[in-house]
Amino acid sequence: MQFRRHATRARAAGLLLAVGATAGLVGVSGGGVSAVRTVTTSKSGVTTAPPIKHVFVINLENKGYDETFGPGSAAPYLSKTLRDGGQLLTQYYGTAHNSLPNYVAQISGQGPNSQTQADCQTYSDFAQAGTVAPQQAVGNGCVYPAGVKTVADQLEAKGLTWRGYMEDMGTPCRHPAANAPDDTQKAKVGDQYAARHNPFVYFHSIIDRPSCAADDVDLNQLPTDLATTATTRNLTYITPDLCDDAHDSPCVDGRPGGLATADQWLQTWVPKILASPAFTKDGLLVITFDEADTGTQSGADACCGEGPGPNSPLPGIYGLGGGRTGTVLISPFLKAGTINDTGYNHYSLLRSIEDIFGLAPLGYASTARGFGYDVWAAG
Repeated sequence: MQFRRHATRARAAGLLLAVGATAGLVGVSGGGVSAVRTVTTSKSGVTTAPPIKHVFVINLENKGYDETFGPGSAAPYLSKTLRDGGQLLTQYYGTAHNSLPNYVAQISGQGPNSQTQADCQTYSDFAQAGTVAPQQAVGNGCVYPAGVKTVADQLEAKGLTWRGYMEDMGTPCRHPAANAPDDTQKAKVGDQYAARHNPFVYFHSIIDRPSCAADDVDLNQLPTDLATTATTRNLTYITPDLCDDAHDSPCVDGRPGGLATADQWLQTWVPKILASPAFTKDGLLVITFDEADTGTQSGADACCGEGPGPNSPLPGIYGLGGGRTGTVLISPFLKAGTINDTGYNHYSLLRSIEDIFGLAPLGYASTARGFGYDVWAAG
């Protein structure tokens, strides 16, 4: 494990100027980087998560670490301004190819299967034959049975709240008809929503309940919910559309797409989150990517010793992971301008969310490293 702190005066000064143009970043006040609240360390030397009450997750698409955070990045707001305002996880990895199994991993800890690896061209039910450790449903298909739980189910059971915000979704809890082709696989002008980037609609424990329409909504609901701490959910999970998430390039509406358009989207939405009462009080913002676009699905890199799961053949064309993407964390509890070289992935993200809210880890999150001393000690 390595941890490096990069916080020069020049960087701090540049961040202040950038913040002035983008409605402010956490950790900055007056003439420099402000003090960050102290994090306690247990007798074992492991730093526990600070008292975060609101987690915000933004997923972008299909970009490797070097393209996003390298010197030629087409996303300077993410790779410079936001990076300097938080902590960059340089060794963060996706867990599978293609998109869908990464989103599924983030909220359930379930490994991929051949249909999710193919992005579920048909919205089929998952045919479960059994369960193996760690809590892995054995079988194949897309929409998991009600007995396979997600972090959303866990939060509700504990009296906490969540909401998914999906750009261009329109109708709440929108998904293809059962066992029908997925008509959201390709963007359309005026409708660039992709069901495969909305993991909540792949679990019967969510879609079979009327509350799905209240909890899985269009992105245009977010500003209203951010207005007060009381209306901001404990977990806010955000997916831009197929243009704004860097997936398409060019886009069907004529925009360039890719990282340049995603960076513009971040400049619009991230300041709204950072200025919200819930975030400034006790928030954590995670900006990540589902997977790296390696140019080939063969031999995709993994970071943390995880296997492909019981439903994905090994060896197979998809490799062990989803490639190195990098991730940015921003919080009042983090020191701005820090770089962390510890290995993390989507199972780690789920484990970290569950640790923050005192939930039992699901699936591969139970064997993953959650954000720990290396992340929070910088405070």
